[in-house]
Amino acid sequence: METVAGVFRSIEAARRGAAQLRRSGFSVDQINLLLPGATEEQIHSVPTSETEQPGMGGAMGGVVGAALGMAGGFELGIAATALIPGVGPVLAVGLAAAAVLGVGGAIGGAALGEAAETRSTEGVPADEVFFYEDALRQGKSLLILLARNDEEAQRTREILAQAGAESLDAAREAWWIGLRDAEKEHYQALGENFAKDHDAYRAGFEAGLRRECRGKTVDDARECMRDVYPDIWESKAFVCGFRRGVAHREQVEADAARSGFLAR
Repeated sequence: METVAGVFRSIEAARRGAAQLRRSGFSVDQINLLLPGATEEQIHSVPTSETEQPGMGGAMGGVVGAALGMAGGFELGIAATALIPGVGPVLAVGLAAAAVLGVGGAIGGAALGEAAETRSTEGVPADEVFFYEDALRQGKSLLILLARNDEEAQRTREILAQAGAESLDAAREAWWIGLRDAEKEHYQALGENFAKDHDAYRAGFEAGLRRECRGKTVDDARECMRDVYPDIWESKAFVCGFRRGVAHREQVEADAARSGFLAR
């Protein structure tokens, strides 16, 4: 299973991209959407599932429907909603999208069961979650395709590019370019060689953004990364980058909290 993500500037563009994937033969179970700024009207307009848990419809963090109408007459799978700091309500369509928001269990329990949920979300990389959230904070929409093989992954990239999507890799690189000069200055002020240590430093910085590191001390969170980065987790560059990444994530979350949105 390989995750291919496209970043769109608008909800409608993302919906059109999903419709193109459906026309190309991809199944409903493979296609996932994250749509920011969902209104109460949009949430309640999603058809209600017969298997939906009582009282869940329209509730933040609950299952809201069995199908979302798409451009071209296609429909996608079950939707759920959650509140993202700095974004507000986000509509997640598909199990993988719901898992990113932390509400995958609601969908799995309401319609498909735990086993199905696990199969549908195993391809979502843990190190990408922060970047999904960051794109949503910028008002962008995300389309996530769970490709079964390399051929499907490549075909998806081509379809998303034709639909006007920016790849997550490109968005991630642009994000780092915006931070790199400040991080270089910080690291060089410590008497270190940023050019030589760049890759380890960046790996540490991005490790500090991961969901499993949230709410832990830096030392405890860093310990979680020893198996993920076995060759560099103890290096000075990785440790320095990691601490800066944790500080950056905490600052983003604090800024989001001040914006008036509740954390999930």
